[in-house]
Amino acid sequence: MYTARANLGPLVLEGEPSSTSDQPGGQLMLTTDVENYPGFPDGVMGPELMTKFRDQATRFGAELLTVKVSKVDLSNRPFGVWVGDPDAAEPTYLAKSIIVATGAQSLMLGLPSEQRLLGYGVSTCATCDGFFFRERNIAVVGGGDTAIEEAIFLTRFATTVTLIHRRHELRASKIMQERAFANDKIKFLWNTVVEDVVGETSVESLTLRDVVTGEQSTLPIQGLFVAIGHAPNTDLFKGQLTMEDSGYLVAGLGNGATSTNVEGVFACGDVQDHVYRQAVTAAGSGCQAAIDAERWLEANH
Repeated sequence: MYTARANLGPLVLEGEPSSTSDQPGGQLMLTTDVENYPGFPDGVMGPELMTKFRDQATRFGAELLTVKVSKVDLSNRPFGVWVGDPDAAEPTYLAKSIIVATGAQSLMLGLPSEQRLLGYGVSTCATCDGFFFRERNIAVVGGGDTAIEEAIFLTRFATTVTLIHRRHELRASKIMQERAFANDKIKFLWNTVVEDVVGETSVESLTLRDVVTGEQSTLPIQGLFVAIGHAPNTDLFKGQLTMEDSGYLVAGLGNGATSTNVEGVFACGDVQDHVYRQAVTAAGSGCQAAIDAERWLEANH
């Protein structure tokens, strides 16, 4: 929206719907009710919100193509961007500036039932969906700081929160562990993995397996939060853009909060944010990236 309104001629290569990591519209396309985005007091469906974003961008002249980028070359300007065969001699597009907004994807358990019920009782974001589970029995899968933070946050709404961890001890920091153990609403299932999520149109229970004894059991719940981490979609930029060990792009390395180590390349949204991971903060950093790109282009004529 901002680059189009600034007459920068933006081309948006939005990915293909063949996989969740390349889903046009990002993670919100897999979210049902969004109730924490400003301007929607009655809430809005994730896909509807992203369609509105898309329509607003095209209204101002942004060109969107539903294609997947296979390679980028950031060693020279103009930058080269390949779609299709990455071994092609010439890039598909040349760009004076690039904004990386490839986002991140939540790591999942890999269960068909989990995918089927995503948005219908299965979630990867407690701050997004916790409100919908008031006075319900829910479960959180994971053992790190993120899982503990999610579990503690969910106790504001849920009747009980069962933390399911495949090991016999948590990986979370000591202070987070102490908080969790001190919370009467949080129960712990050690050495346990989720074998199946039971329910047709909503979550009814979990089929669990004890990794030590092999014994199976059933846990009646109404919600499942998967908190085993996120993976930024940054494979395209390895060896070219500075990243953290976790793969997230490092921004703010030049003039502007979204600048990367390569002049003229900017990063925004969840691809460089592993702290907040909210639609509103991603949109805000997208605005920053557009303004940073506009100012950089102007400064470089």
